[in-house]
Amino acid sequence: MAKKSVASLQTGSKRLSKAIKMVKSPKSGAYTFEEAIMAPEEVKDYFDKK
Repeated sequence: MAKKSVASLQTGSKRLSKAIKMVKSPKSGAYTFEEAIMAPEEVKDYFDKK
C-alpha cells in the first residue's frame, strides 16, 4: 500500500527524478513520506526495496 509519485527534474545536462514513497511506521502505525532525488533508471529499485 505504498503511494508512488515521480516527478522529472532537469538541471543542466543531468536528468533527475524525485521519488516520493509513503511508508508506514511499525511503532505507531502512522504514515510518513520519504523523498529521494535520483537518476530515472534507479526509481524502480527505490520503490521495490523496503
